[in-house]
Amino acid sequence: MAGRERVVRMSVEQPLWRALTAYRVLTLVYAALLAGFGHAKYERPWVAVAFLGILALWTLATLPRVANAASCTKRFLGLDLTVALTGVLLTPLADFDAQHMDGPTLPSIWTAGSVLAFALKGGWRWAAFASTLVAVANVVERGEPSEDTFHNVVLVWVASIAIGYVVEVARASERTLARALEIEAATRERERLARDIHDSVLQVLAMVQRRGTALGGEAAELGRMAGEQEVALRTLVSSGLVPTTRVSEDSAEGAVVRAVATDEPDEPESAETDLRALLAPHAGSRVSFAEPGAPVVLPAGAARELAAAVSAALDNVRVHAGPDAQAWILVEDEPDEVIVTVRDDGPGIPEGRLDQAEGEGRLGVALSIRGRLRDLGGTAELISVPGQGTEVELKVPKVSRGKAGTTR
Repeated sequence: MAGRERVVRMSVEQPLWRALTAYRVLTLVYAALLAGFGHAKYERPWVAVAFLGILALWTLATLPRVANAASCTKRFLGLDLTVALTGVLLTPLADFDAQHMDGPTLPSIWTAGSVLAFALKGGWRWAAFASTLVAVANVVERGEPSEDTFHNVVLVWVASIAIGYVVEVARASERTLARALEIEAATRERERLARDIHDSVLQVLAMVQRRGTALGGEAAELGRMAGEQEVALRTLVSSGLVPTTRVSEDSAEGAVVRAVATDEPDEPESAETDLRALLAPHAGSRVSFAEPGAPVVLPAGAARELAAAVSAALDNVRVHAGPDAQAWILVEDEPDEVIVTVRDDGPGIPEGRLDQAEGEGRLGVALSIRGRLRDLGGTAELISVPGQGTEVELKVPKVSRGKAGTTR
């Protein structure tokens, strides 16, 4: 499994900024066409030509400025709106009849692009401010409010405020999603560390407690202290406060402790492992291992996690089924998934015992088994009948399906 969680985020606003860039170019072409078709009516055509030339240079030169929110600064927005308002107020100077004919202004609908930039940058309040200034400029240009002017002003005002509000909602949703992803990543890492601790340190402490009690004398005192430390560590695990040191138990002769750096390099995603090689060491006089004749190939990380889940199931057999219990491991290589079944002939698990164990901080099944399979996109099904043993069926897809719920 990777040492860290990686989260790649893409801003939900970016398509809106790309649309605004295209809008500014298209409305520049539209304003130029309007001026070209109506040049005969201009008393001072040079005013229109000069302004549209400046508008074209400004629009093309500032395209990178409207590529995203970071580059669209307050200073740029002020200058951009100034260009738009100047074009509106210059219209009567180029066309004396503009005030009475309700014709288009020199920048025409290009002005709305400037207002939309305010909306995307600062939300609906900025949009209301910019659209109000445009409304005032249009009223001044016409000399007196007309029905067409009123309609155009209201349209720009409502549209820009609506877009600004949508942008604010999108930003809030994006922040919520980012926070949820961070919490999920932290939770999964915490569960992974808790699984490692359960599979190693807690098992060792429990073993020391049992053997110390059995030996008596000074060993009994050591067993008592180990039991106290086990309880304290289980409390830390269940509360989410876990150390970053991984401890593992040698299944034959006791315990070996090793520290593993949390930023260890990730294995290549293409690395694959034969699951049989990881499970074969469990075979012994009390554990029977049945495997396919061909390699059972899984990604290295998935194979290790599945093998750890099997190890945790066998630990439960040794602890809860008694030293004389017999266990069987069966590996099935299906076309789209790998199934590993761990069965024992112990006394079984009383109904409600798993929920009670989780409440006491004993998270072996919840974390070491179900948690691992959930992270692999698989399932863990536990079937236990009192007096007839326990069976744990672990299923892992060969192609990742994302997270999948686990069943009991």
